[in-house]
Amino acid sequence: MQRSPHKIAGSLPEPNRSGALAHDGEDLTLPVQRPAQITFRAALFFAFVLPLVLPAFPSRAEDPEDQSLRIYAVNIHQTPMQSWGPGYGIYLGKGLFITAAHVAGRTWWTRPKVAIAGQEYPTRVVKEGSLAEIDLTLLAVDEDLLPVWLRLRRNQLCKAFPIPGEDVVTVIPEGIARSRVLAPEQLPASVRKFNSVIADVATTGNSGSGVFDAHSKCLLGIMSRKISRSYTKHGTSQTITRDIAKYFVPSTTIRDFIPPDTLF
Repeated sequence: MQRSPHKIAGSLPEPNRSGALAHDGEDLTLPVQRPAQITFRAALFFAFVLPLVLPAFPSRAEDPEDQSLRIYAVNIHQTPMQSWGPGYGIYLGKGLFITAAHVAGRTWWTRPKVAIAGQEYPTRVVKEGSLAEIDLTLLAVDEDLLPVWLRLRRNQLCKAFPIPGEDVVTVIPEGIARSRVLAPEQLPASVRKFNSVIADVATTGNSGSGVFDAHSKCLLGIMSRKISRSYTKHGTSQTITRDIAKYFVPSTTIRDFIPPDTLF
């Protein structure tokens, strides 16, 4: 369920390829301290032996209640369509949609639209953030234009900050994927200020997708960017970059971002 997500850089967004976070279309990597040593024998062990001795567990993404969250997921289209493909957003209720600021772009220029089941809807910008500060943008669509099956929905923001180990569901229109919240201590020190992160980078939704609490189904956050790490393979000059986590803007920040007179 991947599209190109924003990646975070050691400091913040966009630049070169030598240290950190990344967003849609960019690839920034974090400095690493230890070389990689992967032996052919070890690789064979993990590829062939472990599947034989470990029990088969059912996919955590098969919960029907998880699938029901897809009704809130939409695509965000800039005008014209962004080169990296459609971004994602989440319906809050009463015609309001929340997405990552860098997905909507500079709205006075990109004129973002919400796309639901292939149908585009013009938007009004309620509040615009920025990638460098709060990576959120709140859009509104005339409620009367929305499909009835969505218009009547109301999304609930989680009240508490994400807890390490907490099970989550990431949601985009095309599908869902489960993951867990990571402790910031598991990240390189230079990016620990991004303290609401999940694992399972390759399988979870990208920028603007929803992160929901797997148990209460409240909205825990909006996906913002990848965190990557680079290291030099032992005995060579080859640099390897590996995605290690994804940062999402937590619901506590979303709640503060939404104007107090805006209800959903």
